[in-house]
Amino acid sequence: MRRRAGTESADPLAEGKEAFRQKRWQEARDLLTAAEAAAPLAPADYEVLATADFLLSIDVEGPAVWERAHHVFFERGDIARAARAAFWSGMALLLRGEMARANGWFARGQRMLDDAGLDCVERGYLRIPNAIRAAHQGDPSAAYRIHEEIIAIARRFGDEDLIIFARQGQGRSLLLSGDIERARAVMDEVMVAITTGQVSPLVLGYVYCSVIIGLRQVYDVGRAREWTAALERWCGSQPELEMYRGECLVYKAEVLEHTGDWAKALEQMTNARERLSSPPPHPSAGVAAYHEGELHRLSGRFAESEAAYVKSGELGRSPQPGLALLRLEQGRLETASASVRRALAEAQGHTARAEILPGFVEIMLAAGDSAAAQGGVAELAEIAAATASDYLHAAACQAQGATLLAEGELQRALQNLRQAAEIWQGLDATYHAARTRLLIGQACRELHDEESARLEVEVARKALTGLGAVPDLNRIDKQFPQPGPPDHPLSKREVEVAELVAQGLSNKVIAGKLFVSERTVESHVKNVCDKLGFNSRAQVASWVARRRF
Repeated sequence: MRRRAGTESADPLAEGKEAFRQKRWQEARDLLTAAEAAAPLAPADYEVLATADFLLSIDVEGPAVWERAHHVFFERGDIARAARAAFWSGMALLLRGEMARANGWFARGQRMLDDAGLDCVERGYLRIPNAIRAAHQGDPSAAYRIHEEIIAIARRFGDEDLIIFARQGQGRSLLLSGDIERARAVMDEVMVAITTGQVSPLVLGYVYCSVIIGLRQVYDVGRAREWTAALERWCGSQPELEMYRGECLVYKAEVLEHTGDWAKALEQMTNARERLSSPPPHPSAGVAAYHEGELHRLSGRFAESEAAYVKSGELGRSPQPGLALLRLEQGRLETASASVRRALAEAQGHTARAEILPGFVEIMLAAGDSAAAQGGVAELAEIAAATASDYLHAAACQAQGATLLAEGELQRALQNLRQAAEIWQGLDATYHAARTRLLIGQACRELHDEESARLEVEVARKALTGLGAVPDLNRIDKQFPQPGPPDHPLSKREVEVAELVAQGLSNKVIAGKLFVSERTVESHVKNVCDKLGFNSRAQVASWVARRRF
C-alpha cells in the first residue's frame, strides 16, 4: 500500500524496502534515507538505498551515489559490496566519458578483492572492464572469451543480472567481429530478458543502452525502434525511473527522428545535448547537436541549423554531411561538393562512411558528377550487404534509383525506387519514404505517366506536410504545382475534347468515347478554337502538348 505524502512512517525501513520492491523509487529513497538517519542500515539495506538513489539521478549524481556507498561498505568491513559499488561507480563514469576516473574505480575494486583473497561474484563484474577494453582495442574475439568466463562465474554464484550483462557484451563482440546474424540473435535474447523483468532495473538501463548503441552501429533501425518501444512500455508505470543515459539518450531520440516525430525528437535531442554538455562534456553531446542541426535543416530553419552544426563541431562531432547538405539548400553547390568529398575521404569504417554516402550521392548528382555518384552508390550497397542492414539497403536502393533517374534509365530507376519505398515503409521511416515517393513521381512523369506521377507526389506531399519538411515541400510546389483555378477559358468538357483532338481522333470517334452526338463534339471543338484564338486542330494539339494536363 502506498504511503500518503507528508505522513511519517512507523517503520521507514520496512516500508522503504517494500516501496523498492514495488518500484516506487522516490518513496523508497525517502523512507530509507529517513531510516538511515535514525540508525545505520545493514549493508544489504544500504545497497537498496544506493540503488534507488542512483536510479533517480543517473547522470547528475550517479557516480557520487556509488562512491558514498563504497566508502560506507568499506568502513563496515563488507569488502565484496564495497568492490561492487566501486564497479558501479566506474560504470557510471565510463558512460559519462570519464575514462581515467572509471578505470581508477575498477582498479580499486579489483585490488580490494585481491587483498582480501575473496572468491565472490564481484570478480565477474570487475572483469567486464577488461572485456570492454579488449573490444575497444579491436580484439572482439578476446572480448567474447572474457564474457564467456564472466558468465561461468555468474552461473556459479547464481547471478542472473551478471549473466545478462555478459550476454549483451557477447552480442556487441559478435557485431564487431562481423557476425551480424548471431549478434542480433543474442541481442534479441537479451532484450526479451530485460523487458520481461528478469533483471534488476540497475542492470536493465546499462544493457538496453548498450544494445541500442550496438544496433545503431549496424543501422538496424527497425530493431532499435521495436526494442525502444518495448522498454518504454515497461517504464511506463515508473515515471520516476531515469533509464536513459549517455549515448543512449541521443539514439532514443534518433528513433523518433527516423519515425517522423520531429518535434519530440528535437525536444529530446536538445535535452540530451544540454545534459551531456555539463563539464566534462560527454562525447555524445556533439552527436545530439548534430541531430539538432539535421532537424532544423529538414524543417527549413537554416540559421538554427547552421548554429547547431557549428556547436556539434565544437563538441567534437563533425558537422558533415549535414552542413554540406545545408550549403546545397543555400545554392552553394561548389562549397557543398568540396566539403562532402573531403568528409568522405577522411571517414573510416562502415558506420562513419555509411553516414556520409547518401548525402554524398545527392550532392554529386546535383553537381552533375554521375561517376562519383555511382561510386558512392556501389560502396553504400557493399556496406549494406556487409551489415545486413535493411536501413542501408533502402538507402542504397534510393541512391541507385536517383542516379539512374538522372541518367535517364527510367525503368531501372523505378525498380530500385519502389524497392526502397517498400523497405522505408516497413521501417516506419516517414521522411525517407516520402522522398523516395517523390523520386518515383519524377520518374513516372518522365515516362509520360502523369496520373501515376500525381498520385505518388500527393502521397509524398501529405507526408512531408505532416513532418513540416518545408524545403522539400517548396521543391514539390515548383515541380508539381497543385491544381488551382484554370488559367484558360475552357470548361472541363472542352478540355476533355481538346485532349482527344490532340490524340488525332476524329469528331465521330470522340463522340463515341464521350457518348454524345457528333454535332455536340463539333460545337465543343468550335468553342475551343474560338476561345483560344485558334483556327486548326493542329494548333489545339500543340497547345495541349505544351500544357501537359
